[in-house]
Amino acid sequence: MSAKSAHDVLQREFLVLRAKILEVAAALDRIDRAGSLEENSASMEKLREAMETLLWTEGSRAEEVQLIFSRPYEPEWQAQFGVSRR
Repeated sequence: MSAKSAHDVLQREFLVLRAKILEVAAALDRIDRAGSLEENSASMEKLREAMETLLWTEGSRAEEVQLIFSRPYEPEWQAQFGVSRR
């Protein structure tokens, strides 16, 4: 099995990516039409940061976007959420 070229991968993924980008654009339009957001909306700021990350040309965009939307690791998370260790 030969490795796929970047062009091959792009051709395979193009329509799916296009649809997802349109979906994001439509959601942002609905937010805008609904009125003004709080001055410093944390959720919108995370979305902006993630969208800026998508424009990177190097590095792991997927990993970075995941980190943007993740909570920082807390060693005592089990106690905080009432999860018992077995």
